[in-house]
Amino acid sequence: MTLPRAVRLVEVGPRDGLQNEASPISVVDKVRLVDELSACGFSYIEAGSFVSPKWVPQMAGSAEVFAGINRHPGVTYAALTPNLQGAEAALAAGVGEVAVFAAASETFSQRNINCSIGQSLERFAPVMAAARVAGVPVRGYISCVLGCPYEGAIAPAQVAAVAVELHAMGCREISLGDTIGVGTPGATRTLFDTVAAVVPRDQLAGHFHDTYGQALANLYAALLEGISVFDSSVAGLGGCPYARGASGNVASEDVLYLLQGLGIDTGVNLDAVVGVGQWISGRLGRANGSRVALARTCA
Repeated sequence: MTLPRAVRLVEVGPRDGLQNEASPISVVDKVRLVDELSACGFSYIEAGSFVSPKWVPQMAGSAEVFAGINRHPGVTYAALTPNLQGAEAALAAGVGEVAVFAAASETFSQRNINCSIGQSLERFAPVMAAARVAGVPVRGYISCVLGCPYEGAIAPAQVAAVAVELHAMGCREISLGDTIGVGTPGATRTLFDTVAAVVPRDQLAGHFHDTYGQALANLYAALLEGISVFDSSVAGLGGCPYARGASGNVASEDVLYLLQGLGIDTGVNLDAVVGVGQWISGRLGRANGSRVALARTCA
């Protein structure tokens, strides 16, 4: 299969990235982060999560973030909404899209969502209904698609089964996440080939973690499978909660450099993203997780 001519990047730094960072960050800085990423050319930004701050302290103030951002025309500002209460709060805040989160591993689902996969999908039904009434689309996430910290390898058929359910419920796009970053290119191609047999290929996205240094290789493998939407995080924000000290979300800067080298259009300004990554890394007191950013700032 030929490579896609264009790729849409889903910038998840302000949500999936920040929620796993140890250093607190103010609403003012969150707003600035989203605004600067918008100015870089991203057309889709996960700007927050409407969950209890008791469980995810870094996502406190998401309503204030949505109230404070400068919304650029053509940019979708999305939020994670795990239940109806969160969805109602997100819709009231004017989100452009809501996201729900399932797992391909029963053990992971039980330990992280405190329910079975089937029960988690049942919880999404009222979220889907509320979003449908509001005319707001829903994006689905599936975690542990290439491996689970408790169960080990995950069969592609398990992922496909969850993807079919999310698609049938009305998710317009389903992001397949290698939560612990254990995937390899061959496994990635098999995964997408399997899931694309039951869910339209153009409604699938890739979400890779760089724990084992395989994120870009896996992303390229997904490109070869015809996938043209990928999640990434500025400066590699996020870490990996299951592997202490290991890399987490693939850095947006590194993905952009790869795609530019392949002649694939993203509409995003790499140099501008490098600048944003340097700023937010400084605010968080952490090392920049992008190799491209480190190379460019050391040159």
